[in-house]
Amino acid sequence: MIRHTTIEAKEETRVSRPEPNRVHDPNTPDSHWSSLYKVGGVAALIAVLIFRRWLGVEFLLFRAMFRAMGIIRSGPRTMPSSAIDWFALLQTNRLVGLTLLNVFDVVNYLLVGLIFLGLYAALRRANRSYMTLATALGFVGIAVYLASNQAFSILSLSDQYAAATTDAQRSILLAAGQALLATSNPNALGPSTIAFFLVTLAGLIISAVMLKSGVFSKATAYTGLLANIFGLGYPLGEALAPKTAVVPIVGISLAASACFLVFWYIGIARRLLQLGYGKPERIVRKE
Repeated sequence: MIRHTTIEAKEETRVSRPEPNRVHDPNTPDSHWSSLYKVGGVAALIAVLIFRRWLGVEFLLFRAMFRAMGIIRSGPRTMPSSAIDWFALLQTNRLVGLTLLNVFDVVNYLLVGLIFLGLYAALRRANRSYMTLATALGFVGIAVYLASNQAFSILSLSDQYAAATTDAQRSILLAAGQALLATSNPNALGPSTIAFFLVTLAGLIISAVMLKSGVFSKATAYTGLLANIFGLGYPLGEALAPKTAVVPIVGISLAASACFLVFWYIGIARRLLQLGYGKPERIVRKE
């Protein structure tokens, strides 16, 4: 009886012992992070389909394109330039005013944070140091943007201006609104530009890691590289280009970046959701 028990114990030990010839690939993502993959994948889809960056610019573009057809009949055709214009817009069409103040970019940046978490989980074994650096840069950029977006502050000043009863109160509120607009101007080298630079730089590093990881396809990696390289043209153009050259450089770089960013997010969403639902963790590439 004792001998039989000893033999069973040895057999259980032999079964539980890891196979000596089994090699763990350090580049494969951890399947225990499936929930984070799913969250990151869904966030990428929402970011590309609903809460895209620069929705205010898209609104003005469609307002100009479809003006003759009457598809978008309300709202300004150009961006308001002064505090009094913003206050008037927010009182007549609050949703459009907040859109032009990039309030939906706040949601986009939060979604980008979830995407970065999913990508970190998928790529951390490919290059932990670069992924840690990229994630840190991304979250610093997101924090800077959340702290610098003045949409709700300007909305509050607009409501106070509408309720003001004296010219002195209105003058103070207008001055405060003008000061907030100066700090949140996307065409100036301020906090929002710095935030965009940090998030875009993080995306560039992540795309480079993607290219070598084998977790994402090369098409997704190259699309990410192009999206973020063109994206860097915006903050670098603001910082380095002469004032006369800023508008064309920024416009071209943002338009190109936005196109590639759509396909990059779709590729990210597709792969993260595959990982989240237990699909193979490495892509077999034909040499």
